[in-house]
Amino acid sequence: MAITCPRCGRQYDATLFQFGQQVVCECGITVDLSQGHLLMTPSDIEGVLIDIAGVLHVGEASVPGAAAALTRLSAADVPVRFLTNTTRATRQQLLTKLQRLGFEINGESIFSAPIAARKYLEQHDLRPYLLIHPALQEEFENLATDQPNAVVVGDAADVFTYRTLNAAFRILMNGGALISMGSNRYFRDQDGLSLDMGPFVEALRYAAQTEPVVLGKPSPAFFQEALNDMGVPATRAIMIGDDLENDVGGAQALTIRGILVRTGKYRPEDENDAAIKPDSIVDDVTQAVDEILAAVAKT
Repeated sequence: MAITCPRCGRQYDATLFQFGQQVVCECGITVDLSQGHLLMTPSDIEGVLIDIAGVLHVGEASVPGAAAALTRLSAADVPVRFLTNTTRATRQQLLTKLQRLGFEINGESIFSAPIAARKYLEQHDLRPYLLIHPALQEEFENLATDQPNAVVVGDAADVFTYRTLNAAFRILMNGGALISMGSNRYFRDQDGLSLDMGPFVEALRYAAQTEPVVLGKPSPAFFQEALNDMGVPATRAIMIGDDLENDVGGAQALTIRGILVRTGKYRPEDENDAAIKPDSIVDDVTQAVDEILAAVAKT
């Protein structure tokens, strides 16, 4: 079995090392043989990806200290992009909300699943049946929706009914494409955990026996779009999120390191997951930024 350095491609024979041993490649990267992902080293961090819901705010309340943490990142000239599967608001509505909560964010730095879904529909000349939240309708204005040949699923909340799901099922059975703006199983709302789009996409996938095109996290293409915008390679970026699967796991699959925060949808059992091991686990985004800035300062 070979361990390949993701930066320079040099290979190491894993049988020559003890399980759990760290190997420092000639190019400077540290590889952990037990986890299969990179450890945080000071010179590696050139860009930060941040989830929004659950990390910066929960419902209508900002996470304490989050706005100040982002201000410190900006002052240190560390590029930041915001990746979100939020499908209850347009990018402009989301930006307005964040600014109201005290965050100084440029709208162009927000990479949302709905924006990615619209681009996909346009690129493939698809006419969507929209299973989405009413607040998101504006994001899909002026798209042809007659005789739909695709189903787009977001967090539709009360729009998920037998009638709407069955209509979507019939389109899929006639050869329509299933497009999901994420695979999130649940999220934390103001009154507790709530079902997200993932379970409904899974129901349609199972019933119609068709695989969805996922255009939000954990899709590698979605992460890559943000990396390209920053001009930062995956091995020099780090993701901050509250979703072990879609934020941390999705990032690590692309060799982006992942920090899990204990806010939002985080649950204590996330720390003992057998498959996904965050590179760091912290209380909130403030502590995550502290770690990142401390590492950057050592360069």
